[in-house]
Order: sequence, then structure tokens, then C-alpha cells
Amino acid sequence: MPKEVSITHFLNHLVHLTLIDVRTPAEFEKGHIPGAVNIPLFSNKERAHVGTVYKQESRDAAIELGYQYVNPRLKKYIAESEKVAPDGNVVVYCWRGGMRSHAFAKHLKKNGFKEVYVIEHGYKAYRNLAVNNYTEGDLRVLGGYTGSGKTHILHEMAKRGEQVIDLEGLANHKGSAFGNIGLGAQPTTEQFANNLYWEWHKLDFSKPIWIEDESVNIGDVNLPVPLFRRMRQADLFFLEMSKAVRAKLLVEEYTVDNKEKLASAIQRIRKRLGTQNTKTALLKLQENNFYEVALITLGYYDKYYKKGMEKRNSGHVQVIKLKNTNALTNAKQILKLQYV
Repeated sequence: MPKEVSITHFLNHLVHLTLIDVRTPAEFEKGHIPGAVNIPLFSNKERAHVGTVYKQESRDAAIELGYQYVNPRLKKYIAESEKVAPDGNVVVYCWRGGMRSHAFAKHLKKNGFKEVYVIEHGYKAYRNLAVNNYTEGDLRVLGGYTGSGKTHILHEMAKRGEQVIDLEGLANHKGSAFGNIGLGAQPTTEQFANNLYWEWHKLDFSKPIWIEDESVNIGDVNLPVPLFRRMRQADLFFLEMSKAVRAKLLVEEYTVDNKEKLASAIQRIRKRLGTQNTKTALLKLQENNFYEVALITLGYYDKYYKKGMEKRNSGHVQVIKLKNTNALTNAKQILKLQYV
């Protein structure tokens, strides 16, 4: 018989095994445990049909319908599972750790798979951790006005052995109205939180954890509220450098894509920039004067960030004055100051 294991046991001891998600493709696409392979027991339509029969008729009728869908594909499930787990060792989960995962796991066990585990309470157990479990660790937040090169600095810190969570990397977005330029699609909010917790659970909570200061949303995805609250209460290392230096960095980062996308981003913050600033920014964009465009938009973003700063406890804010955006040099300076 398959063995039931808790989600924490899986994360601590079984992550090296092949993980199979037997939920529908639609469920999987919305969100799944990182690294999982989707071998759906039912299609989207089949799952909906079974659910309707369960509600309108009975549990037994729904189970019978489920077998009608599943039985013709039993050999296919084995073949697909053998392909992704040739060693015969797997961990299986469904939504709540119920009939779908147990039926699938028993089928694998009966057909020669060596070690077969089922995650107790299923995907729901992982979701509970991914949304709520951010209480541990010494959190240190790296902040600063737009264009300070915070993400680059965090990457340099990581190279030097510091523990870093790259929120913008996980969100596939740089945070502002211009944040999707040069990047692909974002994950769902659900999958973003799943990926975030996957990185979080690997951390050594006896050591500092560095994270970039963000609003509750990064593009179209939202931070788990417990983590966001901790970020607002944590020590903030605020980078201060001239607007001219920051504008140069923005030009380097955002002019790799076409001007149409830049114009669209400017239009999205039209109300906040003001009519005249928007017109000027669009005009300078057409003239390829990206530096002036950056200076105009920074006027808005600096005011926006300053409002957020005023809500923080000043006793937890350490201002760090920097001359340029050299990520390596700045990372070294910040790491020295964290112990002062």
C-alpha cells in the first residue's frame, strides 16, 4: 500500500523523488507544487461532470462515473508514470489527498512501482504553507528609490553567500508600470506564492534573509499578506543616490525593448504623472531622449516611494548614501553596514 506523508515530511526528506500531480490540467495550470509533473486522472470536463453528478445524484454515482472515465486509461497512467519516474519511486498528490491521489498511487503500487507516497491533505497542505508560513528568520529589506539597482545588489549579495529571496525574479516583473518590459508572462498569484515558499523553505533561519522592498503587488501578482506585513516591520536598508545616476541605470535597463511598450507604460501612469509631464515624456520618447523620459517618470516614483517610507518606523530605517550603481561595490558596503 502507498504510504501517507505530511507536506513537511515531503519537503524535508522526499523532494528528490518524482512528484506527480493527478489533478486536472486547469487545476495544475492555476497552481501546483514546484517541480511536479501533471498526469491528470480526469480532464477538465470530466472532473466537472463527476462533480455535478456528486452534487445532483450521490457520491456512489460520482465514483462509478469516475471509474468509467479512468478504467480505459489505466495502462496509459502506468506508461506516463514510468516515463517520468523510471526508478519507480514517486510522490503523488491531488487537491485534498483524497480518492484521486490514493487511487492513482494504489494503481502504481500494484503495477511494480517500488516506493509510492501520497501527500496527506494534498495540494491544500502546501498552499497553507505557501500563503501563511513566513514567521521565521531575520528578515532584512533592501529599499531605495526606483533605479537604485536593488535587484542587482541582491544578486551580488547572493554570490557572496548571503541568503536572498528575489521577489521580482519569482514574479517575472520589475515592479513598476514599466516592469514587464523585456520579460515574458507572469505566473499566477497562486503559482508565484508556491514558487516563493519553495525557495523560502530551503533557508537557514538562523542567518539573515535579504529581500527587496516591494508593495503588496508586483505587476499582476500579490505577495502573501503575512510576508508583506513582516517586510513592513523589518529593518530597512534604504539606498540613497542622485536622480541623475538612477536615470542612467533605467535607460540601460528599459530601452532594450521597443518604444511602443515604453509609451504604453507612460500612458498607464498618465493620471499620476500629470497631463503636461505625460506629453513631455512621450515627446522625449519619440526623440529617443530616454534619459529625460527617465527623469520625468522618476519624479512620480520618488514621491510614491516617499509616501510609503513615511509609514515606516524610522527606528528601523538605515539610510545608505551611494555614489553610483556599481552593484558589487554597493553590496560590499551594505553588508559591512548591516553589523554597525
